[in-house]
Amino acid sequence: MDPAIEVRDLKKTYRTPFARRKVEALSGVSFSVERGTIFGFVGPNGAGKTTTIRTLMGLIKPTAGSAKILGHAVPSRKARAQVGFLPESPYFYDYLTIGELLDLAGRLFGMSHADRKKRSDELIERVGLARARAQSLKKFSKGMLQRAGLAQALMNNPEVVVLDEPMSGLDPIGRKEVRDLILELREKGTTVFFSSHILTDIEAIADRVAIIARGVLTAEGTPAELIRRTALGVDVMVRIAEDAAIDDLVAGADRVRRVGDQLSLTLPVDADVDAWLAKSRERGAKVISVAQRHETLEDLFLRQIANAGGSAEGRV
Repeated sequence: MDPAIEVRDLKKTYRTPFARRKVEALSGVSFSVERGTIFGFVGPNGAGKTTTIRTLMGLIKPTAGSAKILGHAVPSRKARAQVGFLPESPYFYDYLTIGELLDLAGRLFGMSHADRKKRSDELIERVGLARARAQSLKKFSKGMLQRAGLAQALMNNPEVVVLDEPMSGLDPIGRKEVRDLILELREKGTTVFFSSHILTDIEAIADRVAIIARGVLTAEGTPAELIRRTALGVDVMVRIAEDAAIDDLVAGADRVRRVGDQLSLTLPVDADVDAWLAKSRERGAKVISVAQRHETLEDLFLRQIANAGGSAEGRV
């Protein structure tokens, strides 16, 4: 069976408006997404994430390379027929209601009136917009518009869902609801490809992750495969009197933070933790927690960007 998404040696070169200087947005990007999985796509601003997604959606033409969705070449009507798409900053007609927006999306996919009504009612409830049914989209907050965008992306009950920054503008509760929705889609066999700057969300739900920097894929695999399992240090948190001397306690430590009577720091991986704890207790400290620190997806991301010669801010 063909992968849900297959990208091979994708390249895209732009020319700047005035100097006509060539800018290579994508430099031979290749990856595949298995059906029924969640694929996280991460990178700094200007790394090529949105260019890749727009190419997959047939919105821009690559300079070289190819892409397929469900075995169908991109761009083509067959490739788009079973895809739901949420762009990074969706724009909708201001004076439509959420019901009218979803009805329009259903019409574009050739759904019957009864199917459109049933599906839109389900989705409005699912994304938490039932109380806003009568409001025009002009009155929606950014977070509400993001929910509306998610609903329209799911209107045709797609086999593949492509989401560009789906958690953008959402509060913590909204982010959790979107994560739960993505997990529900996977349980139903739907493939989800999404980009995000929120690395904890990707680490929590993605089956596979790809990191792109300067138009080049620098790492790909499961979170467990990518993240180093060797210990990076020991995180310690103690409660100690605000006037207690701590200069020798924090010597050589990383991530030192003192707020009131609470002291948090990371000891080196080869530190004598027992000796450090004994010394802190001599100062009257009370131990709150001690935990070994391992690399996170954020640590990996920053390391990959540094190796690529970029920065967390990205480049044009």
